[in-house]
Amino acid sequence: MTDRHPEEFAVAVPGGDLTVLRWPATDPAAPTVLALHGITANGLAWGEVAEQLAGRATLVAPDLRGRAGSRAVAGPYGLARHADDAAAVLDHLELDGAVVAGHSMGAWVAALAAVRHPGRIRRVVLVDGAVSFPLPPGVTEDDALAAVLGPALARLTMSFPSRDAYRDFWRQHPAFHDAVWTDRLGAHLQRDLVGSEPELRSSCVEEAIHTDGAQVLLDAEAAAAVHRLPCPATLLWAERGLLDQPQGMYDAARLTAAGLDPERVTTIAAPGTNHYSVLLGAGGARTVAGLLLAEAHPAG
Repeated sequence: MTDRHPEEFAVAVPGGDLTVLRWPATDPAAPTVLALHGITANGLAWGEVAEQLAGRATLVAPDLRGRAGSRAVAGPYGLARHADDAAAVLDHLELDGAVVAGHSMGAWVAALAAVRHPGRIRRVVLVDGAVSFPLPPGVTEDDALAAVLGPALARLTMSFPSRDAYRDFWRQHPAFHDAVWTDRLGAHLQRDLVGSEPELRSSCVEEAIHTDGAQVLLDAEAAAAVHRLPCPATLLWAERGLLDQPQGMYDAARLTAAGLDPERVTTIAAPGTNHYSVLLGAGGARTVAGLLLAEAHPAG
């Protein structure tokens, strides 16, 4: 399989220009999928999925505002703002009835975009996200963010002397301990860096991360979106957690307890994956790509 390198273009949104990555299909008539990344990621998080699509669909993935190429796009931040930015990308591409996918926080954004812009999105694919649960008694928002995001959040206040040091930081992350370190995975993580050696740092704007993270945990509109979808959805959930712990964010019992409408939301397990490898690993990305192609080319 040959590495596919994305094009970049800009989409005007309130507060600046959103940087958007595009992996074109081999056939210009092939469908286009809009893909939304997680809270501290960037558009290259979808690079392995693009590789697995192998030109059978065009994949478009913005750097969400406050991250990577869209770092300079001003606030306000928040999931509704990202959902409206996603609609602006659809407008720019003149897409109606689109398939929209999201991973982690991007899954909440995808569901919210479908609710806020009914008729624009035909189907959504939610990858290990979009279903909310109340915080346990006595657990604060900041405590929950730190517990859930762990090293991914801690790095926002760190500096790194070199790109190799940043790679080594991620190699020590529990979820990446056994990862096959591909050029695509490395490119995604390196895209996050700004500055110059020996003072490299994450591109993520801290205000954006904290605002968006609080809404993933607590925002009523975002939590309700998956229950109010005006279109069908598929939720692919990882078996293991954000730190590769045996208990993932979801399991069959938790999703049943969440009260999802089985006529609207199909849930599928991704065995052997954690919250990151379900998108960034070859096996997880292959499953995601298969779901995107199935949704973009529905039977009948």
